[in-house]
Amino acid sequence: MQTPADFPRVERDLVPCPRKDEGVLKEISITHHVKAGSEKADPSHFELLKVLGQGSFGKVFLVRKVTRPDSGHLYAMKVLKKATLKVRDRVRTKMERDILADVNHPFVVKLHYAFQTEGKLYLILDFLRGGDLFTRLSKEVMFTEEDVKFYLAELALGLDHLHSLGIIYRDLKPENILLDEEGHIKLTDFGLSKEAIDHEKKAYSFCGTVEYMAPEVVNRQGHSHSADWWSYGVLMFEMLTGSLPFQGKDRKETMTLILKAKLGMPQFLSTEAQSLLRALFKRNPANRLGSGPDGAEEIKRHVFYSTIDWNKLYRREIKPPFKPAVAQPDDTFYFDTEFTSRTPKDSPGIPPSAGAHQLFRGFSFVATGLMEDDGKPRAPQAPLHSVVQQLHGKNLVFSDGYVVKETIGVGSYSECKRCVHKATNMEYAVKVIDKSKRDPSEEIEILLRYGQHPNIITLKDVYDDGKHVYLVTELMRGGELLDKILRQKFFSEREASFVLHTIGKTVEYLHSQGVVHRDLKPSNILYVDESGNPECLRICDFGFAKQLRAENGLLMTPCYTANFVAPEVLKRQGYDEGCDIWSLGILLYTMLAG
Repeated sequence: MQTPADFPRVERDLVPCPRKDEGVLKEISITHHVKAGSEKADPSHFELLKVLGQGSFGKVFLVRKVTRPDSGHLYAMKVLKKATLKVRDRVRTKMERDILADVNHPFVVKLHYAFQTEGKLYLILDFLRGGDLFTRLSKEVMFTEEDVKFYLAELALGLDHLHSLGIIYRDLKPENILLDEEGHIKLTDFGLSKEAIDHEKKAYSFCGTVEYMAPEVVNRQGHSHSADWWSYGVLMFEMLTGSLPFQGKDRKETMTLILKAKLGMPQFLSTEAQSLLRALFKRNPANRLGSGPDGAEEIKRHVFYSTIDWNKLYRREIKPPFKPAVAQPDDTFYFDTEFTSRTPKDSPGIPPSAGAHQLFRGFSFVATGLMEDDGKPRAPQAPLHSVVQQLHGKNLVFSDGYVVKETIGVGSYSECKRCVHKATNMEYAVKVIDKSKRDPSEEIEILLRYGQHPNIITLKDVYDDGKHVYLVTELMRGGELLDKILRQKFFSEREASFVLHTIGKTVEYLHSQGVVHRDLKPSNILYVDESGNPECLRICDFGFAKQLRAENGLLMTPCYTANFVAPEVLKRQGYDEGCDIWSLGILLYTMLAG
């Protein structure tokens, strides 16, 4: 099966909204969104950690809340300068804020605060660490039609919810579908969404990304929520084939193709997928699946989705095909280092025109979930643990952030030392790897993706100075399992069974994810503290570990592995898994016999 990785990324034309949108700009009062007695937020309530992105009229920062009720929580802060916002952009910003304040759905990004200063507007949103869906999938993973079905189904529920509120999304494209740390989707960026329509009303402005536009948007006949289902079909086609259904050499030709071209349907797609695509690519919006009175229910009933349990999906009980490799809460591994390597600075906004602040009257917002029933701040549910800020880029020096202490252990390609984080005085271990002897990228990726398992060592930080890579991990204060065996001479059967159960369950988890350790031994299994409790064991040193990959080097989802992997690849993987099981046998013998 072809995947997006087999095709070059396509460039897409953005089409601006026409000037006529400016005519709708009036003073908009939305104070009804702010709960009486609620504490309004301001920029001083947030600590800037990183720049996540930057556009023509603003920046997006990773921030940490420093005041109650949610002190320590991480958010994405979208900062827009009023002076550089054209009038139509001001409409869009207000629209985005209004929509986000109204929407509460598992697959739509959540707005937590909105406020303004004299020169700027601030939107405080969920921080989604997985990056955008298509970037991750096209770069990293081989995925199947079943995998695609999962993402499209979550997307259908998110769109259906927006439509039920009278919102046309209008800017549905890969960049606006983000992944959270578990791999579920979140729709984001509502600057082009159109509010306050019903099924009889239409919008006429010409907005969005041209390759994803419905024909009725292109020819300006007026469009309703059914335009989103055409765009949904474009996304489905792209996910399944790696290419866009209608793309010319320029914007004009692309628009002509959207209006007139016959769609070539790839025959490697299942008949169910082809059927759904044909039902979505109806140029007459009245005939398009999802445009009828039942809306998204028509799509949910389609045979392509016959295996989806929509209630379990809504409750996020269906496991995503792909888990992003993110570790700590402030990890920005999936954000462009062009931005994340910059020093975060929210410069003072240029004072806008005299009427601008009045224009944005009522912009402030506090999510009701952050307040008690009586309007008082609520105590934080889970305060953020002291973690080291994730850093990337060759220009960063490890010694700037840490003081190196004594050597803990020495291996063939690396040396492990105790270190202290200067800013927090917290103790960690650092594994210093010589890049000329070994490529550590696989080890780093495995630790980022699976290090949140309770019995796998947690990666806190990564540095790369060109010659060496520094992996900062939690400090294993309890020492090696091997040392404990040597001290005790041998374990009782009861004690050995507890240890083997803990390590065996962890190895089972790794194998289920297509990961083999290949170097399981008592010296690579350590205690995080001195309690000796088997639950405090951590599998460490993933230097020889491997993830199951296709011939082109991409990772494979479990579904892809089951359906498309050659027998010899599975046999090799089975051999590696067998080695891990053999190692568990050696471990048990060592514990019992000493």
